[in-house]
Amino acid sequence: MVSFTRRELVTTAVELRAVDAVRVELRPFRCEPARADPDTPAGPADALARRACRHDVDHAWSLHEVPSTGIGVLVAADWAVDADDGAATDVRTGPHGTRVLVDLGAGQAVRLLLHAAYTAGPGAAQVDLHTAARTVLDDARAAGWDALQAEQRAFLDDVWSRADVEVDGDPVLQTAVRFTVLQVVQAAARTEGVGIRAKGLTGTGYHGHTFWDADTFVLPVLNHALPTAAAHHLRWRHTTLPQAVRRAAELGLAGAAFPWRTITGRECSGYWPAGTAAHHITADVADAAVRHGVATGDATFAAEVAVDLVVHAARLWLSLGHHARDGFRIDGVTGPDEYSALADNNTYTNLMARRNLRAADELAARYPHRADRLGVTADERAAWCAAADAMVVPVDDELGVTEQSEGFTRHAAWDFAATGPDDYPLDSHAPYGALYRRQVVKQADLVVAHHLAGDAFDLDRKRRDFAYYEPLTVRDSSLSAPSQAVVAAEVGHADLALAYVRETALIDLRDLDGTTHEGLHVAALAGAWTALVAGFGGLRDHDGGLHLRPTLPPALAGLRFRLLRHDALVEVRIARSGVTYRLVRGSGVDLTHDGQPVRLTPAEPVADLPLVVVPQVPAPPQPPGRGPRGAG
Repeated sequence: MVSFTRRELVTTAVELRAVDAVRVELRPFRCEPARADPDTPAGPADALARRACRHDVDHAWSLHEVPSTGIGVLVAADWAVDADDGAATDVRTGPHGTRVLVDLGAGQAVRLLLHAAYTAGPGAAQVDLHTAARTVLDDARAAGWDALQAEQRAFLDDVWSRADVEVDGDPVLQTAVRFTVLQVVQAAARTEGVGIRAKGLTGTGYHGHTFWDADTFVLPVLNHALPTAAAHHLRWRHTTLPQAVRRAAELGLAGAAFPWRTITGRECSGYWPAGTAAHHITADVADAAVRHGVATGDATFAAEVAVDLVVHAARLWLSLGHHARDGFRIDGVTGPDEYSALADNNTYTNLMARRNLRAADELAARYPHRADRLGVTADERAAWCAAADAMVVPVDDELGVTEQSEGFTRHAAWDFAATGPDDYPLDSHAPYGALYRRQVVKQADLVVAHHLAGDAFDLDRKRRDFAYYEPLTVRDSSLSAPSQAVVAAEVGHADLALAYVRETALIDLRDLDGTTHEGLHVAALAGAWTALVAGFGGLRDHDGGLHLRPTLPPALAGLRFRLLRHDALVEVRIARSGVTYRLVRGSGVDLTHDGQPVRLTPAEPVADLPLVVVPQVPAPPQPPGRGPRGAG
């Protein structure tokens, strides 16, 4: 059991019962011997260099160091072995571990209870790490196994009281969605002082880096499931703000330029067209801070974190963009689609920048003292508003669709007929230059804008845009399906939306990408919650309100989920017979149901509201062989 409540503690309880007489060997703690030949290639374990270890009868420790940073890591453990009367026990210590030999007769049992503590610190002295580990182990032993389990259950009961999603009519999807929520919580629950990693702690994929995945895909789930974890991630982003400011200055820009991939806050990508040029990352971080403040009503967080992040984002956009004859332009950037780079007026980037600019003006007005400390002036606020109001959104008038970026619809078409199933992912088989010049989309880009900045489009435009970009989107990224599910549900492709929900929910349980051995796809797993709640629940918060448009696909009989709004917890039940809203806790909350205001109080639920009828239209095709993989 990896404790959710005691950050450094892992506890294991084992009972072995013999059917026939047998000798059992337990190894509670073991260190691998050092490599005999230091010239042999290093493996993943060599990222930690062992400096010392010790193994006693009921306690052991191993001290390591990260050579590249000097961070010390100590693993220490206590254990107790309890065998039935008459079972002979022999404990043997050695240079690399302790062995406990137990001779069991038929029907006899032996039990092992092991507590392990993991402590670390930059340049930490060995005595400090030992002292910290000793405290963790002593506290765990004093609490006892039953109390530790009770703490774990209480934590998870609290999470599930908010985060559970009930799916009626698809037992496979029901199990998968609960798996995804648990994995997201495990990846984020104890990330104080660090960011949420793309793989959590489940594997070495992406080398432990944090991406925009966390801010855009994971945090919207945590805002409801575990808001403290969302706040920890954003407070970590805030601690890296000085580095983002320096990075912007290096690029000749004002404000802050957050990194595309990072561990400590520095940009870790050497490929600048897809990394440094992806300025939407700054918009994603700032927007995540705004959405967290709206969901939780945490005024302290807004004043201490959100204002700084959003003001620096607004300054970046004024510096990066410029006013021209057609409006405020942001040129030479890379949007979410990594098969397009250095484009002018990427729609997603521009619309998220517009959200940042307007949020900066609003927060500066709400927290004037904080804004004054940042040197915000009335003229600067007026410039933010002017840029937001004039933001360019490129449209192909001839086709009647929004352009992913300016000129995208005039690019040559990708030759899908000549692309075989073994040619995916395309970036492993084609030069980036060839991809950048073609109409081919790695992952949802404009479609993400339809979801996160959907108030910029009417339904008819979303429907036409989706029909245009769906046949171009090869989904070589696991981040694509969640947004495609949300927008497909909104525009009238319910069956396609459900297929995308299933894909994102099952991506690791069925290893749909063939890469689960590198670690779980944490953002895609978070997307399963979003695909259901924002897709079929119709949840939107464009103006800070709580807006829902509940509908159901033909294959589902019902859906239930809960949402946090400040101190209120709202339950939404969607059935064929109608929609019920219930205030689980709190004094009251306002929401809208299909645009109509609803006031919830503790007195009684609001029941029997009609399902939203979304006219179903034929779904567009996907590129050959790139349809959703969630069927069956």
